[in-house]
Amino acid sequence: MASTRSHPGEQAAQDPIRLLAIRETPLTVDEVFRAVGDDAAGGTALFVGTVRNHDGGADVDCLGYSSHPSAEAELRRVAEKIVAGHPVRALAAVHRVGDLEVGDLAVVVAVSCPHRAEAFEACRKLIDDLKHEVPIWKHQKFSDGTEEWVGA
Repeated sequence: MASTRSHPGEQAAQDPIRLLAIRETPLTVDEVFRAVGDDAAGGTALFVGTVRNHDGGADVDCLGYSSHPSAEAELRRVAEKIVAGHPVRALAAVHRVGDLEVGDLAVVVAVSCPHRAEAFEACRKLIDDLKHEVPIWKHQKFSDGTEEWVGA
């Protein structure tokens, strides 16, 4: 019996980083999900971060995200690290900047891998590293009139 590694679907994807962006326009789950479609992937994991109506016991009215000019380059570095450390077939990540309201999509990331466990692990690592390493800052405005900056 031939090794399954000889099947074209088991070979490395040509360019698994399919979509990376930091943008002011609204995000869609469909765009990110379509970007990571791959016939050789048996599992796709997707994470959607939304603006919630509270934080730390305070009511959030709205928030704004801003980013450093190096943010997209840092996002690419994070994505390349995920691809190097996991059997990624396709990866996509988009983060919103500008003013957002409660319920708006703030970040959408997705990863497709040969198997579900790999996809979950790679997606979790992608969103965690994005939040810790990409210079994007959140400015929250609370119902009581106070404000708070949260760094990446």
